[in-house]
Amino acid sequence: MKIVMLIKAFVNSCKIMSKSKNLQRHIWLKMMKKFIFVEAKGLDTAQAYKLVVGCVVPRPVAWITTKGLNGLVNAAPFSSYNYVATDPPMLAVNIAERSGVLKDTARNILETGEFVINVSDEASLDQMHASAQEYPPETSETDVLGIELLSSRLVKVPRIACSPVQMECKLDQRVVLGTGRNILYIGEIVAFHLREDIYDGNRVDSVKMRPIARMGGPYYAKMGEIVEKPMLQKPPGGEGWINQKP
Repeated sequence: MKIVMLIKAFVNSCKIMSKSKNLQRHIWLKMMKKFIFVEAKGLDTAQAYKLVVGCVVPRPVAWITTKGLNGLVNAAPFSSYNYVATDPPMLAVNIAERSGVLKDTARNILETGEFVINVSDEASLDQMHASAQEYPPETSETDVLGIELLSSRLVKVPRIACSPVQMECKLDQRVVLGTGRNILYIGEIVAFHLREDIYDGNRVDSVKMRPIARMGGPYYAKMGEIVEKPMLQKPPGGEGWINQKP
């Protein structure tokens, strides 16, 4: 009799737990279905900016060096940036005008047709962030901040020495976006410089590179957990493809 009662009590307990879990799941699903609708039409620039940079995360940071016709080297970070082609390799960065005036980076790119994209890592975060400050056109951020430079091979613009990867670029095209405030600069990578400890001649070790990413607002992110999944579509070269033969 006691055994039967114990079994019934156990079954009832399981039913209660099951109902509790179902209730929790129901509440969670109900909460998940609650969205705030924001129509983009009518948003001013500040509102649109906050939404976009808050939603599109994490973003890689292009620490761009350029050289003006006056010989001054400019360095500034931009996170509206990514690669856009591999044949030939190309990168694109959106550089918005400031009060209708081109930023130094954009002006230098247009005047010389050259720039270098340097990858910012954890060790260079503070210097990279400091270079985002607005300086007068006649001021070189690399001089003020003591950023060490290295000569490039195929462009006249120098590279940032502390960056683990530097990509020499030549301007391919300039694309005006939207109302004209945002301009996309597409550059062809003509040369890569990769630090020996992150490149084995075949593959870039992104973990050792320790790149910095941009989040919304005043936040950056460091590399977290790495998750490996096989490539489901064959990439150029086939490395990591799910059907790759051993």
